[in-house]
Amino acid sequence: MLEIFSSPLGMTALAGMAGVVLLGVALVALAGGEKADPMQKFQDQTRTATAGPKTDARQLRRASGRQIKALDNFSRFLEPENEKDLSAARMKMIQAGYYGKNAARDLVALQFILAVSGLLISLLLGFVIMPDTFDTPLSLGLLMVAPMVVGYFGPRRWIESRVEARKEEIISGFPDALDMMLICVEAGQSLDQAIQRVGRELKSAYPALGEELGAVGEQVKAGRERSDVLRDMAKRCDVSDITSFVTVMVQAATYGTSITEALRIFASEMRDKRIMRAEEKANILPTKMTLGTMLFTVPPLLIILIGPSVVGIATELNPAAISGN
Repeated sequence: MLEIFSSPLGMTALAGMAGVVLLGVALVALAGGEKADPMQKFQDQTRTATAGPKTDARQLRRASGRQIKALDNFSRFLEPENEKDLSAARMKMIQAGYYGKNAARDLVALQFILAVSGLLISLLLGFVIMPDTFDTPLSLGLLMVAPMVVGYFGPRRWIESRVEARKEEIISGFPDALDMMLICVEAGQSLDQAIQRVGRELKSAYPALGEELGAVGEQVKAGRERSDVLRDMAKRCDVSDITSFVTVMVQAATYGTSITEALRIFASEMRDKRIMRAEEKANILPTKMTLGTMLFTVPPLLIILIGPSVVGIATELNPAAISGN
């Protein structure tokens, strides 16, 4: 333990840990903001005593509001200052399925917390718990850098994978949604009712697509224009099929053409497109199988065919081994 205080690397690690702790204390102090008013606290306690359990939900809302205000003190550190970058970050979180108002801020805060936690764990492992294991500068440097990099870039990679997974799910379920929507419209329902019904039916099989269609139905029911709601859905999904569907529906509503006929044609195209995707994957499969076959079949085959010849040649060229036996 005394070697930590005598070595330069140990003193550097302790200084880094102290700096991290002081930074955390400063952040907590800044998050506290203004001190609570004693009179306001007394009034809240009086209302709680007189109103009973009815005010519990109200108190929870006030507490959550205070927490959000505390996070607002760090908004310039946790959110991009440029409005364009902030909108892009929020849209990325929405595409990943996180619709909260402070989702982008929470992501940056999570990256910061994981990076600092990785640094603390690295310092503890390298200088306190296992100092003899990481004795070279290279291993120590990797120990310091790797957890921080994983903690910082891990959440962002998780968000990107979530976005891609949701897009694949929407692409897979959209032809079925169009067929169901066409059936509902032909049965006499309006397009808004059909979208809402299909959203409810698809939540079990395709949760992402069902959620998006359900949001469209609720927003239209709330009074927004259908065209604006559909365009917003196309931006959230960021899928070419959804964008084409929105364009077809908006044009049909603008020019007064039959929505049923437009849905029938578009649904047929989506079915053909799904078949083409399946055929494309089937055509790629032999190439992938050929690569695997070459990696796992050719080397053992070469060993079986050439191995005895190599052993025989080595025996003939090494007569000393034969005479020794």
